[in-house]
Amino acid sequence: MARVCDICGKGPVFGHNVSHANNKTNRRWNPNLQRVRAVVDGKPRRIRVCTQCIRSGKVVKAPRGSGVTPDVTAAAP
Repeated sequence: MARVCDICGKGPVFGHNVSHANNKTNRRWNPNLQRVRAVVDGKPRRIRVCTQCIRSGKVVKAPRGSGVTPDVTAAAP
């Protein structure tokens, strides 16, 4: 499974560690991914999401308990 955010597509970034002797070794910076139970297409699913998507509100978390999802689109009659 790839280390990629399911919402924004953010993935690892590659670069170098640089020592005081200016030796360069490869390294990679991984995004901070969390497994979140979120509402996708009206059903709760586990997805891998970066913490910036969680904090910005791009993810609607599913409530605990049964498979009941929040009725976000309900309008008052």
